[in-house]
Amino acid sequence: MKIVAQNKKAFHDYEILDRFEAGIVLTGDEVKSVRGSKVSLIGSFATIKKGELYLNNCHITPYDKAYMKSEEDATRHRKLLVHRRELNKLIGDMSTKGVTIVPLKIYFNKKGVAKVELGIAKHKKAAGKKQHLREKDIRRETEREVKGRW
Repeated sequence: MKIVAQNKKAFHDYEILDRFEAGIVLTGDEVKSVRGSKVSLIGSFATIKKGELYLNNCHITPYDKAYMKSEEDATRHRKLLVHRRELNKLIGDMSTKGVTIVPLKIYFNKKGVAKVELGIAKHKKAAGKKQHLREKDIRRETEREVKGRW
């Protein structure tokens, strides 16, 4: 499994409740750009339209050796492939207030197929972020004391 792009900011801004995997529909030159790690997941999210799941705001830089390059296609809506059962579960989860679907990483599996790991997430408030950092610092200090490096 080759990880192409990760959304590290999602772990800081959101509390990830559940994770699942989805396929992504790409054109040929987009696959070349993804293989070259020219992908940005910052600010991207997934929505459900007409019973289908779409990835919005994911920036894939146009392949430099492609015949037709279009910068406006870099952030187009890309269809995500999930089973109907998973989609129904997502629709139920999205009905909960404050829950969104956030892409966590894009990778190629063992067969060489591009996949997106999505997370069902709830937005953290500023106090929640501070609390998380506080807990992280306390955990780090206790590990130092246990190792005797203090």
